[in-house]
Amino acid sequence: MTQLYNFATDLFARNATRASKIAYVDDAGALSYSQLERDARGFAAHLLANGVRPEERMFLLAHDCTDWPVAFLGAMTAGVVPVCLNTLLTADDYAYMMDHARPRAAVVSAALLDTFNQALSKTAHPPAVVIVSRDMNPSSGNAFAQATRSEPLAQSYSSRGDDMAMWLYSSGSTGKPKGAVHSHANLRHTAQLYGDSVLQLRENDVCFSAAKLYFAYGLGNGLSFPLWAGATTVLMAERPTPHAVFKRWTQPQYQPTVFFGAPTGFAGMLASPDRPAPSAIALRLCSSAGEALPKQLGEQFKAAYGCDIVDGIGSTEMLHVFLSNTPSDVRYGTSGKPVPGYEVSLRRDDGSVVEVDEIGDLYIKGPSSALMYWVDSTKSRGTFQGEWTKSGDKYTVDADGYYTYSGRSDDMLKVSGQYVSPFEVEGALQQHPAVLEAAVVGVDDENGLTRAKAYVVLKQGQTNSDALVEDIKTFVKGKLAPYKYPRIIVIVEELPKTATGKIQRFKLREAS
Repeated sequence: MTQLYNFATDLFARNATRASKIAYVDDAGALSYSQLERDARGFAAHLLANGVRPEERMFLLAHDCTDWPVAFLGAMTAGVVPVCLNTLLTADDYAYMMDHARPRAAVVSAALLDTFNQALSKTAHPPAVVIVSRDMNPSSGNAFAQATRSEPLAQSYSSRGDDMAMWLYSSGSTGKPKGAVHSHANLRHTAQLYGDSVLQLRENDVCFSAAKLYFAYGLGNGLSFPLWAGATTVLMAERPTPHAVFKRWTQPQYQPTVFFGAPTGFAGMLASPDRPAPSAIALRLCSSAGEALPKQLGEQFKAAYGCDIVDGIGSTEMLHVFLSNTPSDVRYGTSGKPVPGYEVSLRRDDGSVVEVDEIGDLYIKGPSSALMYWVDSTKSRGTFQGEWTKSGDKYTVDADGYYTYSGRSDDMLKVSGQYVSPFEVEGALQQHPAVLEAAVVGVDDENGLTRAKAYVVLKQGQTNSDALVEDIKTFVKGKLAPYKYPRIIVIVEELPKTATGKIQRFKLREAS
């Protein structure tokens, strides 16, 4: 897309008639659509006045509050490239990213300054301009507020649709995080093809995402999609515990109508003793991504709240969901069908296309694929293969065209000469009434043969015992083919996860 296009400018224009409508609300207050544009343009002018030039990078290391979308859209308005950073990482992680991205500026939440300052001492490429965001507490720092009060930048940067707009770092679950570079047009494509066409978000919706804005899934949920629709978004800085989520679900003024979560969060909410009654909430639709949603979890949530969870799969590389159920076609236990505008292909190791119900590697072709991984040509070539993007996931497709997740390619097990999907075994384990979460990895037995080993988190009130472990094994044997059941089950307090909630099975393999 070579014609002029700036995603931030497009959003401002789409909402020009909604000046007084609330775009964002957080614990400290609300921000109207006119204030959002005014503050973003003021921040854009501040960046340029302080020597930050178009196409240079700006770290965005901030908790979810109204400062976040102002900083993100303001940077784009100035032609500066926001690099969205996970707020739960270490100083070493941020130092690595500084050396990798070489940012000119940074917006940092006051609560994260200590960690950020430690990173500054470890990098050869510190940002020249650092602006402190207020978090949720207006008194925690007013530098960002002052920056937005600059005379608004009247003319946005003349970017093109294929120009670099922003970066997202992968979660780093299998090594050093990779910087996926996305264009202005990519943001528009996901808003049109998924937020609008599939989820059908409305102007009168109130959106709330447990996934944070720095995460590809959360960025669509909390910024691209609701702003494209002219909706209102609830932001939350704290961790998305069941209690914190329920508080937002039931708040009197801005009750969410659309909630975006992940399987782990839905499981925790259903297991919570203080979950609200259906009459206390206003949800019409829920979305899930990050990891595949177990069939029984979706069914249990629908039974409890009368609201479907639309499950899909997306990736940092594709920016958002490309394979999904739809509000009018929910088949729990599957990831649905390709989102209109995307094509998917399941392939064997030799590149040939698999048969129905045969496990294959998932490839995607669609308009929102990242341009590249920054300064990583080898991994870029391995992932971005012409028009196709290799996801790293294993899937099957049935005769009706519904796709079912089998696991990450690196996590697949080969037992008795046959592929075993860890996700399938985990799904069977989670159907046991005592099991809250489960993760399955492969281990070698005394003969050097691969067998499934399960790590299990019990529900609150359950007690670990040999009898319970044997009961879980027997239960799973009744659900799966004999070679698939886990020969070893270990009860643990929690599973290792990335900051975005994905289970780090490689850590379990290392510990086995």
